[in-house]
Amino acid sequence: MTTEPGGLRPEPGPGAKPGPEPEPVTRSAPRPVRPVVLSQSWLDLTFLHWPVDPAAVAPLLPRGTVPDTFEGRTYVGLVPFRMDRVGIGWGPGIPYLGSFAETNVRLYSVDEAGRRGVVFRSLEAARLVPVLVARGVFGLPYMWARMDVCRLGTRTAPEFRYTTRRRAPRPRGAGGSVHIRVHDRIADPDPLTDFLTARWGLHVAWHGRTLYLPNTHRRWPLHEAELLHLDDDLITAAGLSAPLDPPVSVLYSPGVRARFGLPVTCAGPEPA
Repeated sequence: MTTEPGGLRPEPGPGAKPGPEPEPVTRSAPRPVRPVVLSQSWLDLTFLHWPVDPAAVAPLLPRGTVPDTFEGRTYVGLVPFRMDRVGIGWGPGIPYLGSFAETNVRLYSVDEAGRRGVVFRSLEAARLVPVLVARGVFGLPYMWARMDVCRLGTRTAPEFRYTTRRRAPRPRGAGGSVHIRVHDRIADPDPLTDFLTARWGLHVAWHGRTLYLPNTHRRWPLHEAELLHLDDDLITAAGLSAPLDPPVSVLYSPGVRARFGLPVTCAGPEPA
């Protein structure tokens, strides 16, 4: 898929079947995270989002969750950024193996307890060791990739260009590039922006169970951003249809330091 700026926002489509009543969207974490088991910084993030029919993505979510919706639609996100100093607990983080470029394809979920979350369909990362650990220990669909994040433009009008090409597993070569220009800081995010960014955990299928991993961080510092160029096939590689229109939301954040707590079981193993 290759897209240039422009186009119209799609009309809302039919939603999925009614699911659990979600918790309110909050700009700060709705619950404390104790004990802290992982810390990491997410830096120079770009958020690109497209609306999708909830019924189309429901089969892609872990058992015990359903698509989280905003005005009848759910969303697929493409989020390139820099991971920095992943560490255990409150530690300062690992300077080399814990710092790398990453791009994720994500969906939005809510579980039977009403906890809103993110479901990662793929996570490209430029360090092999973190990929192997995340896949083996947490069951997250990390992929090993060649990646680069370049800051361009000027001090007052910065631009960022992200590139990625998957090494393994297949499809090898999946990836593309994203190029954005950063604009003004958003003082008061609108409800859709809050819905897409104020996520305080993730849902993941793990050894027949569905787990919820809570996180906390300060409120997102967000900027309006302009999409200059997009060339991507990670969304289709993640099992989703290629978007036909440009993203309806383009945001940039300089980043936050995040902390994760112990996972909570949302759904147990299937009955024998």
